[in-house]
Amino acid sequence: MTYEEVIKELKQKIYKPIYFLQGEESYFIDKISNYIAKNVLEESERDFNQTVVYGRDTTVQDIVNMAKRYPMMSEYQVVIIKEAQDLSRSIESLIDYMGQIMPTTILVFNYKYKKLDGRKALGKELKKKGYLFSSDKVKDYKLPDWIIGYCKSEHLSINPRTAHVLSEYLGNDLNKIANTLEKLKVVMDGDTEVTEELIQKNVGISKEYNTFELNNALGEKDVYKANLIANHFGQNSKNYPLVVTLGVIYGYFTKLIKYHQYVGQVDDRALAQKMGVHPFILKEYQKSARNYNMNKIARVFGYLRQYDLASKGVDNASTDDGELLKELVYKILH
Repeated sequence: MTYEEVIKELKQKIYKPIYFLQGEESYFIDKISNYIAKNVLEESERDFNQTVVYGRDTTVQDIVNMAKRYPMMSEYQVVIIKEAQDLSRSIESLIDYMGQIMPTTILVFNYKYKKLDGRKALGKELKKKGYLFSSDKVKDYKLPDWIIGYCKSEHLSINPRTAHVLSEYLGNDLNKIANTLEKLKVVMDGDTEVTEELIQKNVGISKEYNTFELNNALGEKDVYKANLIANHFGQNSKNYPLVVTLGVIYGYFTKLIKYHQYVGQVDDRALAQKMGVHPFILKEYQKSARNYNMNKIARVFGYLRQYDLASKGVDNASTDDGELLKELVYKILH
């Protein structure tokens, strides 16, 4: 089931006896678990019928014993196991409970950053019964769409470019993105559009000086703009660490290689997916591909390795990170 399907059922008060929430993306796990904690039982029922334990402080047998209790003056009891991944060595023994499930108990496992072995009995049985929810990381190229969808759910609007800038800056961390948008909502004072100016003022992402704009300038071979951004990064090295900038540039040219590999073989949507970018910005890579053929990109990777080593002191005794970045930008452009 998808996250949306799980929440839809919960809102309709269709409850499963077990929610085994697993996977790398903790955001969806937390959202489902928190919804159950706040909505299944009335506040007056929770003292006697809602239990929260942590994997490191309990055992699977303890959890089974809790699950076998009857609710007190309530239709259900809820047992939430946080950090359930700490039970990974013994979790398979939960299979014994699967044959004697208490219909009045709702067990919620927060099994973060890991997944059950789908070849073993527990994973197979949970999946067969529809009790298993896997929370996977949102792929980078899908992040702008996720941000747009999240904003819509919060009655906000954001254009694809701004969503892309935000995803580039915050990375693939949905909790961080959601928290940032929640903070922005507080200061928006009734406005509904998340703009680059709003982000610049409250998040610290400069509209002109960010890694997204640096990659664009390099791709377009805009010498003035690229050097302007490189100078700004050099003067504010704490906010723009060279190691991070090198990684972002490396990612950009890696995507450009994939563009050359697949262009003409698949349609634009499939091409964007193979590159790991949002279709909205595919045109920018089309322009960059005219400026960088495969041989030139290979030289760029050589420069990146050279300046990564230099930033770590290899064959470099005194040049600071700001100067190294300016040298690198010059070599890429020329």
